[in-house]
Amino acid sequence: MMPRVLIVDDDDAVRSMLQTALERDGFQVVAARRVPEALGHIAKEKFDVLLSDLHMPQAGDGFTVVSAMRHTHPEAVTLVLSGYPALDESLAAIRLQADEVLVKPIEISLLRQLIREKLANPIARGSYSASTILSVATILERDLDITIRDWMALVEVNEELTCIPLSFEDRTGHLPNLLVDVIRRLRVPTLDKCLFSSAAREHGHLRRKQGYTAAMIVEESRILQVSIFNTLQNNLSNVDFSSVLLDVITIADEVDSQLKQAMLEYMEEKPVWSVA
Repeated sequence: MMPRVLIVDDDDAVRSMLQTALERDGFQVVAARRVPEALGHIAKEKFDVLLSDLHMPQAGDGFTVVSAMRHTHPEAVTLVLSGYPALDESLAAIRLQADEVLVKPIEISLLRQLIREKLANPIARGSYSASTILSVATILERDLDITIRDWMALVEVNEELTCIPLSFEDRTGHLPNLLVDVIRRLRVPTLDKCLFSSAAREHGHLRRKQGYTAAMIVEESRILQVSIFNTLQNNLSNVDFSSVLLDVITIADEVDSQLKQAMLEYMEEKPVWSVA
């Protein structure tokens, strides 16, 4: 049976060249341009080899794909291509999970030879222990305080938001409850619409009292998504990749719903009562 190779590279020319060359050499090739597409293939299909670019366009993209493959198909050969010969932090980290880090450009003949050698001499690896694999909801629940601190660190260097001086308590406001709503949504995967979030409403009301603009509330929401995904990025060795795509979509949908509810409360006109 022909070995199955997953190629992941956002450079169309490189991806096409690698696919054509490996197919000509007898491999069955699936090509992906983006990380979400690659994760979808990994979750649904079996592969013998992963050949992934390291930077697509973020430095951690290659690490994400390799981690997913290592968790889902621990026996697969994992090869990473990098345009940087120096071993920076990301390369040092990815070496812990990848079989080989190759420096671009690489000769196709050498790549073919390396793949066949790795397939002919497999490294015995045990499957990842189920006890180390955690759901996205569990990770966010466990690292709630870390996510909030990461959010605060990003806010503190944002000139648009820090123009209004606030204490840590006033700045974080209803953030813990907003994250709890995200976690609750993740634990109900069959829910096809967002829940009413009293925390989001209270957040919008609070921000209006504190003098925030609508644009500032939107910026805070963007940073919240970044902080959540940073937490997941820092837990790649434990995250359950079988549901991560759906969870990422759910997180984005829930945070956007919370933003909408906060904005509705922020913009709501309050009646002014006069005393006769």
